[in-house]
Amino acid sequence: MPAPSCLLALKAIPNAPRNAVAGWLGDALKVKVHAPALEGRANEELCDFLAEQLSLPRRAVTVAQGGKSRQKLVRIAGLTLAEVKTRLAV
Repeated sequence: MPAPSCLLALKAIPNAPRNAVAGWLGDALKVKVHAPALEGRANEELCDFLAEQLSLPRRAVTVAQGGKSRQKLVRIAGLTLAEVKTRLAV
């Protein structure tokens, strides 16, 4: 049986004072990241932050769609969507 994975819809907010999960906006999770939206730095920090929040290795969290958009799809390996929502508990 393959390891579980899921796609999480996100709305990223770059240049925030600090990294934070800001809650749900419909089906999308709103996440604030401190890094600016320059040269992929916000995406890197977003993945680092989510991996840390979900207690997963950094490589388990990748941007699947929307690399240059605020609306993103993030692939999370090792967890189902229900487990992600439970761990984030927002």
